[in-house]
Amino acid sequence: MFGNLGAGEIILIILVILLLFGAKKIPELAQGLGKGMKEFKKAVRDVEDEIKKTDEDLKKEEKKS
Repeated sequence: MFGNLGAGEIILIILVILLLFGAKKIPELAQGLGKGMKEFKKAVRDVEDEIKKTDEDLKKEEKKS
């Protein structure tokens, strides 16, 4: 999951994050990150749906011709 990072390195990274942001700020950061990912996935899904709809419309027009 973390590539070549070992357990000690992951713990060190977590400690550095705790020192930089503080224990109270981390849940807020995680929540913001989660919301951002959710919005991004929704936008991707919307674009995919629009592409499929356009493709279906083009196929219908080709069949009429």
